[in-house]
Amino acid sequence: MRNILTLEQFLYEGVHDPNILKAFFMAGGPGSGKSHVAGELFGFPYGTVQSVSYSTGLKMINSDQAFELQLKNAGIDPKDLATMDPEEFQKITSGSGSLRGIAKKATVARQNMYEQGKLGMVLDGTGDDFGKIAKKKKRLEDLGYDTYMIFVNTSLEVAQYRNANRSRSLPETMVEEIWQAVQNNLGHFQREFGSNNIIIIDNSENVNDVFGIIEKEIKKILARPLKNPIGKKWIADNK
Repeated sequence: MRNILTLEQFLYEGVHDPNILKAFFMAGGPGSGKSHVAGELFGFPYGTVQSVSYSTGLKMINSDQAFELQLKNAGIDPKDLATMDPEEFQKITSGSGSLRGIAKKATVARQNMYEQGKLGMVLDGTGDDFGKIAKKKKRLEDLGYDTYMIFVNTSLEVAQYRNANRSRSLPETMVEEIWQAVQNNLGHFQREFGSNNIIIIDNSENVNDVFGIIEKEIKKILARPLKNPIGKKWIADNK
């Protein structure tokens, strides 16, 4: 019979989980390759809704994976989003009752569970809304987390090409709009996170040859002692 952890047991395991209270925000526009980069850098498996990196102990938070699952369950090819009628696109992606809304609710519930155990996370988002990222960052820091960012950059031409060839495509005009918003926010992210807590990757071309260097930087970050006093107190109180 499979053992099911109680909340108390889950919280206890959290104290001893590797890299607790570390949160990495992934930022980059559609087609930037964020999910691929996250998989390579943190060791996440591909194609799963609930991803765990067994090498680092970090958990992936990505509503896009849950959204794709909702689309497939509804018999909708994710690639059809790029050519979908605007009214139909709005119905699928807007509002709490839409397929996108349902996916976000499921993802938020999973994140809340991880936060209760103070487990380390990688939050895979777009980064076109600086205020939203800043708000999430503050919330995690209020819970005791140290926060970092991996910013994955590409040229607009590369972003459009990759968007057209990936399983879940978006309209070209939307890709350009989001890409520009992400570019505009880079300076804000650098100031918000600080130069020691943000890694910028140019993923316009194949960057597999530099992943080893970046992985070493991430290992250094993970090895840093926790700075957040709220997190330090939580660890002391729960050990």
